Amino acid sequence: MDLFSRSWTALRAVVAGLADEDFDRPSGCAGWLVRDLVCHLIIDAQDVLITLVTPAEAEPTRDAVTYWDVAGTPPTGDDPLDALTVRLAAAYGEPWLLKFHLDDVGSAAGRAAGLADPGLRVGTRDQVLTTGDYLSAYVLEWTLHHLDLVARLQDAAEPPAEGLARSREMLERIAGSAFPASFSDKDALLVGTGRRAPTDAETTELGELAAKLPFVLG
Repeated sequence: MDLFSRSWTALRAVVAGLADEDFDRPSGCAGWLVRDLVCHLIIDAQDVLITLVTPAEAEPTRDAVTYWDVAGTPPTGDDPLDALTVRLAAAYGEPWLLKFHLDDVGSAAGRAAGLADPGLRVGTRDQVLTTGDYLSAYVLEWTLHHLDLVARLQDAAEPPAEGLARSREMLERIAGSAFPASFSDKDALLVGTGRRAPTDAETTELGELAAKLPFVLG
């Protein structure tokens, strides 16, 4: 729960510090500018709020790791929902409106997470998780999107070290294999999820794991 809060607070702080011209820069998400990614974060925050008030009676069907659907092809930005996000972001018009809405709904999502009982069960995407597992899964979401946000922004703060480490741990469980110890947590996440291609030297170090990449999470 605390790591969710620290990861989410750090991500929102970077958005709050963006200059207007930063919103027109490419993000680390294929086909999305920074403004599109910020709009996606608003939708994510809404999803957190909705899920935390959607109790479930059934036994959990997923945990923080199995929450993710895994594909082998990175998104192109042409998916209808991705395209909708771009149109919604453009509709805001001014960067300050995106900042305001993220601060508003994002703060509420953070407060709701802090008040939540980690043992309660919630329903989302036709699955059941404990609240603790659901919020733990979002540590990976916040960390990856934090890396996406700052991919082409100089001097922007990177994700908290503990969020990077926890996200690497979850990705390695998804992969069923550890990344080489020589990989930083950031590089393991970027290469592992297809956000950048491994170098020749990294491919050699990855060994059999290289053939399984990328692990695209959705």
